[in-house]
Amino acid sequence: MALSPLEWPVLRQLRGPDRLGRGKASMSHRSETLEPRTVEADKVVDSVCPFCAVGCAQRVFVKDGKITQIEGNPASPVSRGRLCPKGSASKQLVTSPTRVTKVRYRRPHGTEWEDLDLDTAMDMIADRVVKTRKQFWEWEADGKRTRRTLGIASLGGATLDNEENYLMKKLYTAMGAIQIENQARI
Repeated sequence: MALSPLEWPVLRQLRGPDRLGRGKASMSHRSETLEPRTVEADKVVDSVCPFCAVGCAQRVFVKDGKITQIEGNPASPVSRGRLCPKGSASKQLVTSPTRVTKVRYRRPHGTEWEDLDLDTAMDMIADRVVKTRKQFWEWEADGKRTRRTLGIASLGGATLDNEENYLMKKLYTAMGAIQIENQARI
């Protein structure tokens, strides 16, 4: 539907009371009827952005079991309702049709990826951890008892909280690893 020249937004702005163009003058017929995606949500779930160590709070809007929108939570003392570009785009993290939802594996010297079931992948990881631990285990170094392995290390991600990093530290220490770092947030 074409606008007559008298309905152009610039003319509405200049002729009407909305001189700065922040209200009615900037609205089209279509924009007057628009509603936010959040209006029709069945529920709102509080969450934390998974991208960095800041821990910005998010409000996840869900309709019919599917995420319809993710926004910053204004009640958060950390982010006060704001999200960076990555946090603002986090809806795509779970709704993208290109999201990988299966375990993918490429064999050594292979050129193609294959799908594995989770049990097979977990067994492969466990076997490699046990093998690496045995291969690089040190009972002693420089005449001192060490009981450690230098073949395993851990770098905890920023998306893990303090409690999760604590458990990672306990797990890797129990395996004998000494190179354990994290990027825990508050």
